[in-house]
Amino acid sequence: MNIVCAETVLAGAPAFQTLGKCTVIPDRAITAQHLQNTDALIVRSKTTINAELLAGTPVQFIGTATAGTDHLDIPWLEQQNIRWCAAPGCNANSVAEYITAALLTLTQTSPFTLQNKTLGIIGCGHVGQALIKKARALNLRILQNDPPRAIQNPREEYYPLNTLLTEADIITLHTPLTHDGSWPTAHLANYPFFQELKPGALFINASRGGVCDYDAWLHAHQQAHLTTSIIDVWDPEPHIRPDCIQNAQLATPHIAGHSFEGKFNGTLACYHALCQHLNQHPTWLPESHMPPPANPHLQIDAATFPTEEALLHHIVQATYPIQRDDADLRALQPLDEIERAQQFDQLRKNYPLRREFNATTVHIRNASEATEHKIHALGFNLQL
Repeated sequence: MNIVCAETVLAGAPAFQTLGKCTVIPDRAITAQHLQNTDALIVRSKTTINAELLAGTPVQFIGTATAGTDHLDIPWLEQQNIRWCAAPGCNANSVAEYITAALLTLTQTSPFTLQNKTLGIIGCGHVGQALIKKARALNLRILQNDPPRAIQNPREEYYPLNTLLTEADIITLHTPLTHDGSWPTAHLANYPFFQELKPGALFINASRGGVCDYDAWLHAHQQAHLTTSIIDVWDPEPHIRPDCIQNAQLATPHIAGHSFEGKFNGTLACYHALCQHLNQHPTWLPESHMPPPANPHLQIDAATFPTEEALLHHIVQATYPIQRDDADLRALQPLDEIERAQQFDQLRKNYPLRREFNATTVHIRNASEATEHKIHALGFNLQL
């Protein structure tokens, strides 16, 4: 069994070496020539999987250690009887924590507050559901929009898109990128979308870059109809535009789902799928690759914080300092297009360790019961 594994697949080599010979290659450098004697290929989103890459190779299994699959030509894979798998939901909690960190950061760096706010979630799959849990912990009113799920689950409360656009104070995109079907999402956030948006609303895109028409988004900012945005995904990547970075209040290099657990879950899903494909019992022990968090324990005196939002921000940023990611991306603005694209990929490839909230225990005193509940509901372990 010969396996090629993209370089950014977390713990890819130790995992897949238990199943055969594993060769690790930089994601965008993988070519058909590398695959001439390859049985299985494990990638992330930077490697495009199609006939151009695979035709004439013996590859019979494709695994993408990501939730998204828009880099896979699935109809062609199925036509060729090539088994494929993805990792739906692997980084859903990571993205929800990213948005939590971003929102709480804005409460401390701008006049923005989460009090009495309505959150509109467009796309209510794995990420949307994870975000709903965080949003409830923050006492946000929630409006959901997801036409396919509204049909599948008529008892759940979903709203038309125009209701979210006109009523929500915060709009966040969590759809896959699709170009056909009854509800295509490519450029879902377009000129009419931004024109209908509630004045002063906060716009977030941490789904796929192509879900947003960034020309329309820039126009909305230039016309001051839109003033605050949190952007993690861009179109195109890695050739992101400096004017897009400049107009976002928080701009990050497509890392919302890059918690250690988010990437690790993707690897684990592909590993188990390949084991099943080969009818082999899993022998890799993933627990040995789990590093400790930067701050396993936080000692907090709630009485020292002026507001609850300041307290929650302090706890979250100790686990995930999102402004570091923003600063790293902004540092790329002066570079020429080629170097900026290369450095964008490097930021993702060399992303520092970020454990999720549940790896940290918060030891707190002088907090109200309601505040303690919020901290726990956000995902932290709590010790009084």
